[in-house]
Amino acid sequence: MFSVFSIAGSGLTLHRTWLDAVSDNIANINTVNRPGENAFQERFVVAQAVEGSSVKVSTGSSSTGSVGQGVRVAGIEFGNREGRLRYEPDNPNADDDGMVRYPDMDLSDQMTNMIIAQRGYQANLSVIQRARDAYEAAINLGKN
Repeated sequence: MFSVFSIAGSGLTLHRTWLDAVSDNIANINTVNRPGENAFQERFVVAQAVEGSSVKVSTGSSSTGSVGQGVRVAGIEFGNREGRLRYEPDNPNADDDGMVRYPDMDLSDQMTNMIIAQRGYQANLSVIQRARDAYEAAINLGKN
């Protein structure tokens, strides 16, 4: 009966983790390293569906399926450690050839990911708020 809270809550956790990863990426998009060092690696959140209990699904023939129980963060993957080299001879991290290493990330991609993660978070929060309102209304029916 209250599975809506756990399913939407798992979505909140996933999208919060995604927002954290994207904000970390944006904060480090201009991090400069020496050419011999690894560049900051972009963070990618890996999502995985959480399978639930088996149920009978009647779609003309009897078959067994599973009901989803939400999502979980399956892990964090890292992007390219090579980054991209740029000629900046005045940079204090530049080598003898004037090269520095930047992360291989694009700000517009990061902003797009942030908007998607934010909208997903808002949608899951809205589901929780609507379910709470519906349960409160059902409880108030019994009071009158």
